Amino acid sequence: MTETVLTAEVVAEPIRNGAVVDYIRPTINHIITEDDEPVDNLPSEKKQRLLVEPLYTSTRLPRPFLAAANVGVFGGIHGSPIVPDMFLSLNVSVADDWWAQEHRSYFIWEFGKAPDVVIEIVSNRRGGETSSKLRKYAQLGIPYYVIDDPQRLVQEQELRIYELHAGQYFPRSDFRLPHVNLALTLWEGVFEDKFDRWLRWCETDGNLLPTGAELAEQEHQRAEQEHQRAEQEHQRAEKYAAHLRALGIDPDQLLTTTELEDSK
Repeated sequence: MTETVLTAEVVAEPIRNGAVVDYIRPTINHIITEDDEPVDNLPSEKKQRLLVEPLYTSTRLPRPFLAAANVGVFGGIHGSPIVPDMFLSLNVSVADDWWAQEHRSYFIWEFGKAPDVVIEIVSNRRGGETSSKLRKYAQLGIPYYVIDDPQRLVQEQELRIYELHAGQYFPRSDFRLPHVNLALTLWEGVFEDKFDRWLRWCETDGNLLPTGAELAEQEHQRAEQEHQRAEQEHQRAEKYAAHLRALGIDPDQLLTTTELEDSK
């Protein structure tokens, strides 16, 4: 039997006032941060991306933050990670050298805190979303745990949000996440050419956080409306000028009262 030997290294870390401190960082050569195995299905993969992209598109969340899908969360150097379908962690930044092994996953001791929200999308009855994962996320101290169960395989409600209190999760009566100043909602519509019922981020008043495509479409619609208003103004001006010409008045020589006052 092969025994894993854990070692540590002393790391010099700059702090905010410019000073440098040394601290002990455990070596993690024995930890597997990814297994290169495809693990998800098409509906879950699209749902994950719809939960990540709008957070970066929006200006709603103060920077920095980290939102990711299917990335391992490690609570310690022993044991396996837990891999939520999506997580959100506020006030953290990805390291510049994110290819380094100690930065390739969400190591809680490296980021200094657990994620604020984890979301699981249920696709079968074997995931342990309402049992083992619920206990594990509570042990990690994650404030909000969300279970999205589109087929109602493991719970009666399609969407349930748990909030951590004194180390235990209790279901919320609404879909708000007060500590991150956001909420979740179930939205029926089209995302990437597929109509479905989607789990989406929204503001606490219910307004959706738009995707980049939705923002582009909104901007296109605003530009089109502005063009239409300008065209209507032009048509009204042309109609008025034609009316003046019918009265024998040259509109190009006509001075308004304001122009006369300005010329004095």
